[in-house]
Amino acid sequence: MQVTITAQGRRTSASTIALKLLMAVTGLVFIGYVLLHMYGNLWAFSGQQAYDEYAHHLRVLLTPVLPYGGLLWILRVVLVASLIGHAGSAFALWARANRARDQRYVVKKAVTATISSRTMRWGGVALLAFVVFHVLHLTTHTINPAGTDGESVYVRLVDSFQLWWLTAIYLIAMLALAMHLRHGTFSALQTLGLTQTKQRYRIAQGVGLTLAIVIAGGFALVPLSVLVGIIS
Repeated sequence: MQVTITAQGRRTSASTIALKLLMAVTGLVFIGYVLLHMYGNLWAFSGQQAYDEYAHHLRVLLTPVLPYGGLLWILRVVLVASLIGHAGSAFALWARANRARDQRYVVKKAVTATISSRTMRWGGVALLAFVVFHVLHLTTHTINPAGTDGESVYVRLVDSFQLWWLTAIYLIAMLALAMHLRHGTFSALQTLGLTQTKQRYRIAQGVGLTLAIVIAGGFALVPLSVLVGIIS
């Protein structure tokens, strides 16, 4: 039986590939950002002065070429644009997948699918909600459950994570981040054509697992250390 591919079908296929590429590229942008952000958080182990100096250094970086905090604003614009592209692509592909299930033939999921792959969509939604909460909490200070005053980023951090329930929220979010990173990293490398052989396939899986452990684990160290009194 001959299968005829219509022009509309070709356009749909091309746009799907474009959406997947956009998700992969913006996902790699986020991986780079969270890796650097995790590194910055670990400065909390050096004490208040070192941590606050690091936070101040980020605001004066590349001055006077850029105004005070200019680099951070550039980074925020890039992250917001990447977030729109990443989330928009994810929801568009999600909608197409749902429509495809209404067709006569449905491709069954592989029995080897991991928890990370099965929770990508809802995990992404949860992470998006957490990002909003995180910005309101530690960036704009709109949410201030610890009631901390002053300009010290370190003090705000410590006061916040001394609240067990707030630490629990962050740890749950880091678990979601780990699962998202594990499968998301592999998917990005696969979309970019870097898993063509069995060896590269295994390497991509290893990279995803390693990044998930390092990044999520690194983020979790700070709130846990505050809660048990190592950082105070």
